[in-house]
Amino acid sequence: MSTGLIIIGCLILIVIVVVQIGKVTELAAKIRGEEEVQLESNRRNGLLMLVFMVVFLVYCVWSAMHYKNWMLGYGPHEAASAHGGVLDSLFNVTLFFTGIVFIITHIALFWFAYKYHGRKGVISTFIPHDNKLEIIWTAVPAVVMCFLVIRGLVAWNEVMGDVSDSGEDYMEIEATGSQFLWYLRYPGPDGKLGARDYKMITGKNPLGQDWTDDKNLDDFQPNDIVLPVGKKIRVRITARDVLHNFFLPHFRVKMDAVPGMPTYFVFTPIKTTEEYRQELRKYPEYQQPTDPKDPTSEPLWKTFNYELACAELCGKGHFSMRKLVRIVSEDEYNAWLKEQQSYYMSSIRGSDEDPRKDELLGIEIEQRKQDFNLAVEKALAAEKADEKIIRLNYVTFETGSANLTALSKYELDNIVATLNKFPNMTIEVAGHTDNEGEDAANLFLSDNRAKAVYNYLTGKGILQSRLTAKGYGENRPIDTNDTEEGRAKNRRTEFQILTQ
Repeated sequence: MSTGLIIIGCLILIVIVVVQIGKVTELAAKIRGEEEVQLESNRRNGLLMLVFMVVFLVYCVWSAMHYKNWMLGYGPHEAASAHGGVLDSLFNVTLFFTGIVFIITHIALFWFAYKYHGRKGVISTFIPHDNKLEIIWTAVPAVVMCFLVIRGLVAWNEVMGDVSDSGEDYMEIEATGSQFLWYLRYPGPDGKLGARDYKMITGKNPLGQDWTDDKNLDDFQPNDIVLPVGKKIRVRITARDVLHNFFLPHFRVKMDAVPGMPTYFVFTPIKTTEEYRQELRKYPEYQQPTDPKDPTSEPLWKTFNYELACAELCGKGHFSMRKLVRIVSEDEYNAWLKEQQSYYMSSIRGSDEDPRKDELLGIEIEQRKQDFNLAVEKALAAEKADEKIIRLNYVTFETGSANLTALSKYELDNIVATLNKFPNMTIEVAGHTDNEGEDAANLFLSDNRAKAVYNYLTGKGILQSRLTAKGYGENRPIDTNDTEEGRAKNRRTEFQILTQ
C-alpha cells in the first residue's frame, strides 16, 4: 500500500515539474523574443538528434551481440534440420543488405535533422527533379531485390520439394490443429495413413478416420512427436476449425494449417534432442537455473526440448497449443514404436462406432492362432491328463442355447488344423455351465453345446472315431459361482487330448 502511494506521489511530482518547465520556457520566450528562442530550439534539437542517433545505433549493435545466443540461427541455435541451413543463410544475406540500408537511412535521417536545422537568414532549396539520384535509388534496390528474390526462389524450390514416387525412403505423419490442441497421427506397421472424412468426426473419432479402410486399423495417436534422427519426414498438416500454424522453430518448419485445404512440409532432423542439449551446454547463458528462484534447479541446457507450437493467433487458448518434440536414435525410436497401440484397437474396437465389431481382423485371427498353437504344444508336452486340457476361450454360444456364434468358427478352424496336423490325435470335447438354473437343464445344455462343436468338426472332415463329446453341466467348476466373473469362467467349452 505504501509503495503504491509513493509511486502515485512521484507521478504527480513529475507532472508538476513538466508543467513548471513549460511555464518557464514560455516566459523565457517572451523575454528573449520568439524568433531567437525558436532558433535555439532548432539547434538544440539538432544536437539531440545526433546524440540519439549514436545511442540508438550503439544500442542496436550491443543488443544484437548481447542476445545473439538466444536467437535462432546464431550461436547454439543452428538449424536442427537438413534444410535449415539454407533458410538461415538466406536470412543472413537478407539481414546483411537490409542492415546496411537500416544504418545508412538512420544516419542520414538524424544527420540531416542536425545539418539542416533552421538558421537565421538561411532559406531551404527546392529540388524538383534529379535524374542521377532517382536512377541510383531505383536501380540499386532493384538489383538487390532481384538477387534476394532469385535466391529466395531457389531456397523455396529446395525446401518445399515434395517426396518423390521413386522409392524414396521417408515416413509420413499427420498433424491436425484444433482449438486448442494438436492431434497427431502416425502410421502403424503398414507404413500408411488411413483415409479420413470430416463427416465422421465424433467425440470418440476426433479425426474422422474411416474404419472400413484397413490402413486406419494400425494408425496411432501419440501425445508427443517422436522422430528418428536422419530420417526424412513428410508431415500432413490440416485443421478442424480455424487457421492454425504448424511451427517447429528449431527445424525451420512453418506451415499454415488450413481447414479443408491440406498442406505439407518435408524435413529431415539431423540432431537428436540430447545432441542439441550438449551444444547449448557450451554457452554460459544456458548454465543458468531453470527456475530463477531456485538456484539448485536444473540448468537450462539440461531441460531443453524441441517443441511444436501454433504460430497463428487462433483464439484465447492459443498459448496452450504446445507439443513436445523428441528426436532420438533409430533404436530408441523403434523401442518407442513398439509401445504404441493403435487408436482403433484401444478406443474403437468393439464399440458402437466399430463397423467391424461382428468380424475378426486378420491380426486378431493370427494372434489367436498363435495362442492356440502354443496351448496345444504345451498340452502335448504335458504328462498328466488334467494338463492336456485346452480351454476354447473364443468358442461361444447364443444365450441359453447350443447355437454357435459366428465368431466361434475361427477357434474351431484352429482345432481342425491341429487334428489334420496330428492324424493320430483323438480328443474329447467337453461342455460346462455355471450353477444358475436346474441341474438337469444345465447338464442337457452343456451336452448339446459339446455336440455342436463335435458336429462342426465332423462337418469339416474330421473322422467321428477321433472325437467324443460330453456335457458335464455344473459339476466341474474352475472358479466360484458366487460372482459373475467366476460364473463366466465356469461357462466354458474345452477339449482334452486323449491320444496323440
